[in-house]
Amino acid sequence: MMKVWMLVGCAVLLVHSAQAATPSSAYTSLNTPTCKTLESDEEGSGWYKGQCKGIAGYSLQVTEGDLRQSINVVTPQGKVHELDLISKVSSGFSALGEKAEWRMLKQGSSTQPIALIVRYNASEDPEDSSKITSYLVVSKVTKQSICVTDIVKPQAKANEKARQLADKASTRPCK
Repeated sequence: MMKVWMLVGCAVLLVHSAQAATPSSAYTSLNTPTCKTLESDEEGSGWYKGQCKGIAGYSLQVTEGDLRQSINVVTPQGKVHELDLISKVSSGFSALGEKAEWRMLKQGSSTQPIALIVRYNASEDPEDSSKITSYLVVSKVTKQSICVTDIVKPQAKANEKARQLADKASTRPCK
């Protein structure tokens, strides 16, 4: 009987460990009104830099210049990691989606981000700028590195694919 209870106890611990290791999501709004403007030049070249509140002490900087947007991840210590979406994804006119998705793991009593997913809408057809390609960009968030690891092109179940890639991003190389 003791062996049965030990097996049950081990099974409960394994199930609890598996559940605790399941990533979850939280979202950051990237809309300009919800972010604090750090720098802007509306009269001249039209550049902008704003900071949006993130999770677990992280924040996101939205940058724009020449009708192209990108995003930076700022660590709780204030270190800025440029994701440079303009050179990594598309140099066409671009705009970020309305929100960023953080993938997180619970570690003890706290939750830590492991990845970030942002939508990146790019106008890549010089003949018709209204044609937009909507990418999902996956970036890993680790103590060693914050960088783009994967770019999901438009496809069926793109959000699910991006989450799967985000949940494994810590082991993937930077683009």
